[in-house]
Amino acid sequence: MRAGLNPLQWPFRTRFGLGFVVCVVLLAYALYVQFSLHIQPCPLCILQRIAFMAMGVVFLIGALHAPRVRGRWAYVLLVVVAALAGAVVAARQLWLQLQPPNPFGSCGAPLNYMIDNLPLTAVIRKIFIGSGDCAVVDWRFLGMPMPFWTLLCYVLLGAWALPALRLRKSMP
Repeated sequence: MRAGLNPLQWPFRTRFGLGFVVCVVLLAYALYVQFSLHIQPCPLCILQRIAFMAMGVVFLIGALHAPRVRGRWAYVLLVVVAALAGAVVAARQLWLQLQPPNPFGSCGAPLNYMIDNLPLTAVIRKIFIGSGDCAVVDWRFLGMPMPFWTLLCYVLLGAWALPALRLRKSMP
């Protein structure tokens, strides 16, 4: 029985391969925005990129491995955990961007500087307290800022992985 055009019936390998491709495209677009449009990422943006990288790696390894039913749980769980982590960061940045402007706020020092010079707990605290640069909306699509779209992508990619648990075949 062939799955055809119904993506809910696509094999595990195809589903996870497409998830990997989507993550690569999203990261490539983030680099395009940074280097071609000259919009520098804030620490929360960097954390969102890391979450997409983690999801992409899990999608790729899952697509290459194409495990049976038990192994799929691990891959789907890892994708969902990375999606949830990214969604939390995106939601935090979106919340910051929806607040009234704070003329004294700032994300502070660049992320690499903080990692090199501060304890990890202080880095995490400073990242999530971020405002100022993290709250500036430099990019919009259909009236919504980038964290809205990344949050939507995390939700969709996490949901995309879930039906892979029910599939019977692992090969296309």
